[in-house]
Formats: sequence, structure tokens, C-alpha cells
Amino acid sequence: MTTSLTIAQAAQATGLSVHTLRYYERIGLLDPVERRDNHHRRYTQEDLDWIAFLKKLKATGLPVRAMLRYAELRRAGNTVESVSQRKALLQAHTLCVQHTLAELQENLAVLQHKLVLYEALEQQASAAGRDTAASTSHPERMAS
Repeated sequence: MTTSLTIAQAAQATGLSVHTLRYYERIGLLDPVERRDNHHRRYTQEDLDWIAFLKKLKATGLPVRAMLRYAELRRAGNTVESVSQRKALLQAHTLCVQHTLAELQENLAVLQHKLVLYEALEQQASAAGRDTAASTSHPERMAS
């Protein structure tokens, strides 16, 4: 017997709201979820795995339209065309994610540089026994 979860349990397990789960099903990101005789949704492990993947796509900035296209291709099965198109979609998105990561790394390096500068200025002020480390009101200019 396979275990299935109610929508509330699935929401808790995935970190998504009940509203979001219903929305994903309504727009086609999720296949119609199995329902019991009482019409309550029952989510399987396969559903939860798919939702986890959708969350990764969303977290990496893939637009909903592209997520819908991926879901449509997934529903088409593992045909050569479907697999090829899903692969291409993920390859293109991977390039975007890599570009974003590179930009974030550059920004992080600037922030880390500033932190080192301010640490040095604090140490300079402490060693001199005064409240200010430099005569300029813009200490970041000192590092340029």
C-alpha cells in the first residue's frame, strides 16, 4: 500500500501553502491530483518529488511560463522530442543560473572587500585610541 498525504500534509511537507498547491494544479504545473471518494486530494511521493523539483526551478528564477512548458513536455512522456526539449530548456536555464551566480560572486567580493576595509579602520581607530579612524567622512574612498 502506498502512502498518500492530504493537501494540508502535502503543504507542510513541501513548504508550500494549500492555496499554492491548488493553484499549481489549476494552471497545469501539477497533474490532476488523485482524489478519494470524498473528493479530497491525496498526494503521492511522486507528486511530492515533482513539487520539490518545481520549487528548485522557481528558486533559480525559471519563469512560470517555462515551468508550464517543462510540465507539458514531461506529460508527453520520454519521447526523443520531449526529452530533447526538456534538456534544452534546462540547459538554457542552467546558463542563466550560472550567469546570476557569477554576478552574485562579484557582488559578494565587493561586500567582503568593504568588510575588510571597515575592520581595518576599526582596528586603526582602536590602536590610536580615538573614535574616528580617518579624517575623511567616506572611508570607502581610502581603499580605492
